[in-house]
Amino acid sequence: MEQITVTSPLLPDLGEFTDMLKDIWAKKWITNNGEYHRRLEGALAEYLKVPYVSLFTNGTLPLITALQALRITGEVITSPYSFVATTHSLWWNGIKPVFVDIDPATGNIDPDKIEAAITPKTTAIMPVHVYGKPCDTERIQAIADKYGLKVIYDAAHAFGVEVNGQSILRAGDMSTLSFHATKVYNTIEGGALVMHDAKTKQRIDYLKNFGFAGETEVVAPGINSKMDEVRSAYGLLALRQVDEAIEARHQAAIRYREALRGVDGVTFFDDMPGVRHNYSYFPIFIDADKFGMTRDELYFKMREANVLGRRYFYPLISEFTTYRGLPSAAKENLPVAHRMADTVICLPMHHALTNEDIERVINLIK
Repeated sequence: MEQITVTSPLLPDLGEFTDMLKDIWAKKWITNNGEYHRRLEGALAEYLKVPYVSLFTNGTLPLITALQALRITGEVITSPYSFVATTHSLWWNGIKPVFVDIDPATGNIDPDKIEAAITPKTTAIMPVHVYGKPCDTERIQAIADKYGLKVIYDAAHAFGVEVNGQSILRAGDMSTLSFHATKVYNTIEGGALVMHDAKTKQRIDYLKNFGFAGETEVVAPGINSKMDEVRSAYGLLALRQVDEAIEARHQAAIRYREALRGVDGVTFFDDMPGVRHNYSYFPIFIDADKFGMTRDELYFKMREANVLGRRYFYPLISEFTTYRGLPSAAKENLPVAHRMADTVICLPMHHALTNEDIERVINLIK
């Protein structure tokens, strides 16, 4: 049987992309803040309803750069239930990650657990909008304000997500995005930082271009993480298609929920009130006692049937060699996160799924 992949890249029209490539070739300007780069930053700021966007060559470098720009040191409170880049960005900046447990209703960092983890060395909180589900930004901000902490959101999954008509990317001091090929919106590889004022935007743009503020002036020890013209052009075309792709994902989510609701031992997240979701993932959680097989047994059964799910996020970041010796990584400190990690499978979810694909996935689970 034909393979059903867990995700599929949103590809722009090849003819239109070729026309843009011919224009780039004619201009001979292929990187360093060219026309397509500037156009994409403006188009994304408008689409995402945010004041400023700075493009990056991948989704990890915005995390690293945000920490540099805000001069974060010491300890940062974060979630173990995420992709490793979240915590790696702290490690690369010489910052100690402090893990706290997650909310079982969302998979996001549990605000009730944050205050107890704050020490005199804490300088920031780095929450993750897991699967694109918005964190409790108001409570997190209240804690940050109380203790004088910065808040950087890893919003890799949260492209276009809104709460009551307002972009979730407006929360905190900065938010980072990933435009990796697996995401709802992609530039093949890529990412962005969202910030709230022109001065911060300028500082970020210096930092991602070696710190250059002019031909001969370097104002900061920056790195090179600029997005090139080719991927910027790709991104402009992908942006035209993303709403249609999100709606296709929405319809797939509806089908999954209708079919799996009531299946003993299978649970999943429903939409949150007032939230415009992007349906970036469709995780289910397996209760082995009720379902009759473990998560891993179902996962490998799916693989044998050429249906690729993903145990996302498993194992927890706190279980990897680099981090498992940290006091906050102790298993007893993270019971909810461990339970989710041990029971989750993300089902195939993308714009190109057919009705037949979805039925195959559902029938395997049922």
